[in-house]
Amino acid sequence: MNETIEAIKDQWKSMTSMAGMFVTTIFLGVSIQPVWNFSEARAFGEEGTTQTSYILLELVLIGIFTFVIIWLARKNLEFFIKGFIMFSLYFSLTYTAYPYIALAMEIFMSTQENAFFIALWLDLLLMITLWRYPEWYIVNLVGILVGAGVITMIGISFVPTLIIIFMIIAAIYDHWAVNGSKHMLELADTMIDLKLPILLVAPKEKGYSFLDEKEGVMEKTIQRPSQEDWEDPKIGAIKVEKTGRDALFMGLGDVIFPGMLIISTITFLPQTGPVLGSLPLTSFFGWLHLDPLMVGIGTLLGGLMGYLGLMTQVAKGKPQAGLPLLNGGAILGYFITGLIVYGPSDLIQQISLF
Repeated sequence: MNETIEAIKDQWKSMTSMAGMFVTTIFLGVSIQPVWNFSEARAFGEEGTTQTSYILLELVLIGIFTFVIIWLARKNLEFFIKGFIMFSLYFSLTYTAYPYIALAMEIFMSTQENAFFIALWLDLLLMITLWRYPEWYIVNLVGILVGAGVITMIGISFVPTLIIIFMIIAAIYDHWAVNGSKHMLELADTMIDLKLPILLVAPKEKGYSFLDEKEGVMEKTIQRPSQEDWEDPKIGAIKVEKTGRDALFMGLGDVIFPGMLIISTITFLPQTGPVLGSLPLTSFFGWLHLDPLMVGIGTLLGGLMGYLGLMTQVAKGKPQAGLPLLNGGAILGYFITGLIVYGPSDLIQQISLF
């Protein structure tokens, strides 16, 4: 226990920074949710929001994606990995960039004409910057923007009950992939080596450069004194050596899964309670209702509690499966807050297989 506390003290800045990126990504998603909250924007239409088969399809696609990426990496075909992911990220960025560009144009130019095409050009500029100079702050910027877009698009596409099923299965898979087969660590190493923003990076020290990270960083562990050293009176206080990884890494999926439950909550729970009003300066963003927003905030707080639990393990220097704690905390927060705000009848939606 004392060893863990010392490790957390040593890394609290990077852990706080990572928590800030976690919250920022979700808040960005909440801010753009009203823009995309219509039937045509949902991945499988209005009828697909309650169909379990589409969640199963999503899980199959995640499995295929993971297999293909690892296979390409083992065949030294990293160029195809980077090209495919950069292409996907480029279009995902648009979901976040477009609403804010449209808002800025409305404020300063009283028009939203061509906002979508301006967003495409700005996204292209950002992706070129990422390709040529993938430093940690560029990677984080793209990761946060992409994460906000993804949680919004998935969150508006499925009711909370389906999202929770998705999260439970994903958490089980994540635990097995990190602690069992360990292929998730291989995937993370590939993403770090290629400097791709499907993870977030929180440096532990000033002067850190993500450009210096090489493949295999997830294999590193913090070297600690032996049990004999702990008992040696010459050492006295607990000491943790500052070796191992120089930054804290979190996969973007660890933010996306709790985040999409929050978006689904404010999208599909009954729109009761007072209306908070539109987001600043424009009716473009629609309206937010207090009751579902309160449950969303409770879900976020639950996810942050899971994050704190996760950090007690990460501080020890071993890679950890994030989804069991993060998803578990978010789901618990959803039910606790939902029972207080609504009662049990509104928290479980009717779903079908097809």
